[in-house]
Amino acid sequence: MESMSMVKRLIYTSSPSVVFDGVHGIFNADESMPYPDKFNDSYSETKADAEKLVMRANGREGLLTCCIRPSSIFGPGDKLMVPSLVAAARAGKSKYIIGDGNNYYDFTYVENVAYGHVCAEKTLSSEDGAKIAAGKTYFITNMEPIKFWEFMSLILEGLGYERPSVKIPVSVMMPVAHVVEWTYQKFAKYGMKVPQLTPSRIRLLSCNRTFSCSRAKEQLGYEPLVSLKDGVKRTVESYSHLQAQNHRSISKASIFLGNGNLAKTVLWEDAKQTVTVLLLLAVIYYHLFTCGYTFITAMAKLLSLTALFLFIHGMLPSNLFGHKVEKLEASNFHITQAQAHHIANSISSNWNSLVSALRSLCRGNDWLLFLKVSLSLLVVSILSSMSSQAAFKIGTALVFTGFKAYEKWEDSIDSMVGDACTILLHFGSAKESSS
Repeated sequence: MESMSMVKRLIYTSSPSVVFDGVHGIFNADESMPYPDKFNDSYSETKADAEKLVMRANGREGLLTCCIRPSSIFGPGDKLMVPSLVAAARAGKSKYIIGDGNNYYDFTYVENVAYGHVCAEKTLSSEDGAKIAAGKTYFITNMEPIKFWEFMSLILEGLGYERPSVKIPVSVMMPVAHVVEWTYQKFAKYGMKVPQLTPSRIRLLSCNRTFSCSRAKEQLGYEPLVSLKDGVKRTVESYSHLQAQNHRSISKASIFLGNGNLAKTVLWEDAKQTVTVLLLLAVIYYHLFTCGYTFITAMAKLLSLTALFLFIHGMLPSNLFGHKVEKLEASNFHITQAQAHHIANSISSNWNSLVSALRSLCRGNDWLLFLKVSLSLLVVSILSSMSSQAAFKIGTALVFTGFKAYEKWEDSIDSMVGDACTILLHFGSAKESSS
């Protein structure tokens, strides 16, 4: 406690997320906004807990405290937002907008955040200021609310990447995010990486989150030192090594295949690995398909082998010849009521999307959708008429040649598909106007 008494002023860096419940958007909120009954995520909840501790410590043994809530910090040296944006852009994932794209955000340049702390410390160091600011919280922003996706676009375009343009409804993304989160919870202990697509992340990307700095301005004397425009410019300039022209182009085929081992195998980037996989597929073909089984029979045999593997794996001791054997626990296959609810929501969402597509088909005004459905049904009919043996051979050949061909003639194929879609859209528009 003696060391505690030596600290006279404590400014805690909190977060505006302490007042965000993940459901309701926040527009120009001030510090009177209470903590929510339920937080959006663990980060927000622990930040709120820390705030309460800091507030309770105010006045003890001469300690003066206050909390700063900087909103969405950005700037040079950031190891999260900009690198993540660039990684998404290079993987072809930055073109998507979650929601309608009209949600506003308050971003704060890092130098302004530091200045907010300086203002708080100076205020607490004076007797009159301490009476005003001690034990309080303060939102700190650039005081320039901007559409979230517009800000992301400024960063991406500044680095030479395309701005997001394809809008995906939250109702479509949320069920998928719940499934991804559930999968991570089950398989994290086996080395699964933390997913970017989570329900809390979807809510953050699609809601309004703007905050008033009136209290900080009046009581701390805070004013942003760096404008949002200059902050974006400085940030972009500090990441010159992440510019698009400094990055080797990755084919769309590789991106579609995950840009990992699967892509290397299918696109023949690692010839040895590709040959090994082809030999393995040949073994599977020999054991499962040479007798001309139907697809269902072949899958039944494959599931039988899987069951046998799981049975033998379960019999193995936890330590085999000095090597630890990771056991699959039964709980990994259990589904809680909440998880079942999320999965049901996902299924219902997909069903509603299907119904919406059928309605559009019934109106007879979406030729592009009609083409997609027709081609899909054609593929299904062809596959269903084949034996599993033929489907396996043709599928393997198409995978290991089709993706490679697309990678080689990507621009030409994209141009042909684009022209075909344009013709269909024009044809559909002409038909609609004539009717």
